[in-house]
Amino acid sequence: MIRTGIAGYGNLGRGVELAIRRNPDMKLAGFFTRRPPETLKTLDPSVPVWRLDDAAAHTDDIDVLIICGGSATDLPVMTPRLARLYNVVDSFDTHAHVPDHFSNVDAAARETGHVALISCGWDPGMFSLARLYSMCILPDEDHPESYTFWGPGVSQGHSDAVRRIPGVVDARQYTIPVEAAVEAVKRGDHPELSAREKHRRVCYVAVAEGADKALIEKKIKEMPDYFSDYDTTVHFVSLAELKEKHGGLPHGGSVIRSGKTGRDFEHTQTIEYKLTLDSNPEFTAGVLCAFARAVAKLSLRGDRGCKTVFDIAPADLSPLSGEELRAHFL
Repeated sequence: MIRTGIAGYGNLGRGVELAIRRNPDMKLAGFFTRRPPETLKTLDPSVPVWRLDDAAAHTDDIDVLIICGGSATDLPVMTPRLARLYNVVDSFDTHAHVPDHFSNVDAAARETGHVALISCGWDPGMFSLARLYSMCILPDEDHPESYTFWGPGVSQGHSDAVRRIPGVVDARQYTIPVEAAVEAVKRGDHPELSAREKHRRVCYVAVAEGADKALIEKKIKEMPDYFSDYDTTVHFVSLAELKEKHGGLPHGGSVIRSGKTGRDFEHTQTIEYKLTLDSNPEFTAGVLCAFARAVAKLSLRGDRGCKTVFDIAPADLSPLSGEELRAHFL
């Protein structure tokens, strides 16, 4: 059994708790929280809840720790710190800062002989694999990149980034593909698209009484890495309306690549990997658990340092043996 811990108990942490129950080779070993442990209401009260500040005291209880924090401010600090103590997995999703995050986590994990896997979810994560596989299968020097479209759906990372703005009580951010761009890509036009031409963003925000809405809207629209490169609409709503109309966490999207084959490039080939998710955090949790299994296997083999989804063999994601995989899935 892989003794698995959870650091953080928001939407993603609760999703991981559910996902562990569906993996027969995994056991939930405990939770870490920044809140008073006695206030955490988990599904199984027999599973211990510890203070995050006491993480160093429980290293003998956990094989892999799944870190369920936000990418804006939590994971850049939490993952390197916890990688010095545990084998870890996170879902860091600020694409522009992945190389720096990798370097910081790699140094921390190697310092104490642990395995860490970062940026594991559906994007980055499963979509990253789709982009890599499709590029390898349909190479094209003139059009090297695949197209990625997110949504329509709620982005957990962007919603979290809005909630961190002073005066914001709660928020939901919807990412919506620009339909004309999707249609052009599916036709094989290979359009050159800026971030603004591919997606737009819509925010529903509940604020504290007396909060400066104009300032909050300005901070949202000018936020680098999240909103500044997109057409963003901000709607201020009551907390009750936010919970009633925007309480779910759906998401999805697609990776599309087209290319030409044949002696005279007469044949068009198109690859599309698509996700339609009722619950973004619960799906992400399933991805995290599969890669946590791989991290446990790597650790047992004596591997060390930081990894990404590109470094993991598909067989290591499964609890089945090689013989079972070849017989039933190949």
